Amino acid sequence: MNQDQPVRPANIVNIVAINQGKKPLTMDEPHTSVLSPQKVSNLIGEGCIVIDTRSEAAFGAGHIPGAYNIQLTSAEFEQRVGWVTPLEVPMILVLESDADIQKALNALAFLGLDQRVRGLLVGGMKAWVNAGFPHTTVPQLSVTQLNEHLKNGLNMQVLDVRETSEWDDGHIEQAHYMNYKFLRDQIEQLTVAPNQHISVVCAGGLRSSTACSILLMNGYKHIYNVTGGMTSWSAAGLPMVDGAGNVVTKFHAPKPEWFEL
Repeated sequence: MNQDQPVRPANIVNIVAINQGKKPLTMDEPHTSVLSPQKVSNLIGEGCIVIDTRSEAAFGAGHIPGAYNIQLTSAEFEQRVGWVTPLEVPMILVLESDADIQKALNALAFLGLDQRVRGLLVGGMKAWVNAGFPHTTVPQLSVTQLNEHLKNGLNMQVLDVRETSEWDDGHIEQAHYMNYKFLRDQIEQLTVAPNQHISVVCAGGLRSSTACSILLMNGYKHIYNVTGGMTSWSAAGLPMVDGAGNVVTKFHAPKPEWFEL
């Protein structure tokens, strides 16, 4: 009965506990605290994690070291938080605008994740930088640039972090593979080394940025997010192979309803 089961839903342990009445579910409108940069820094020192909900471009331009990039614009936002973050660890939100807080909390409350939120960084990254705290970046690489690096034989590895079905539909021949959902827990199984230059690709640049953030917090130094992802790679007519190693030129499989960049 347990064979060929789909991947368990994100945050399943918490969901089961809520269904069993062992954990409360927020029934009213969720709320949280506003936190100064100094308070955020203190909480990080106490073990809180940071969820940067901004776009991959904004995250790449500058973010709090160690932050996860999980975009609030994604329809799977709360699912992705549940998939890639450690259970029970309290979190701090970084938003594009402080006005986005209710949208973020309402989404997280759907899976009972809002109760882990300690607060939001008031004023966002601008306040963090102005307060003199450190930030780091993720270079963004176009598919054209990536293709030139690969053609010229530069020391560039490619890591594809999409679903297996997407990989089988068409991927870069030289690419390594690991689903972004399992990257945090299975990173020791990666076939790329922390000192290598690694371009991370998904369908459009969102999940790959999440994967970049996980790689960075695990000691990988030379990470690049591929903007436009395999959607742009395919549109440019660049070479791909399918799961059997056959050459393909365009994606042919229809996108399922859950498909998202």
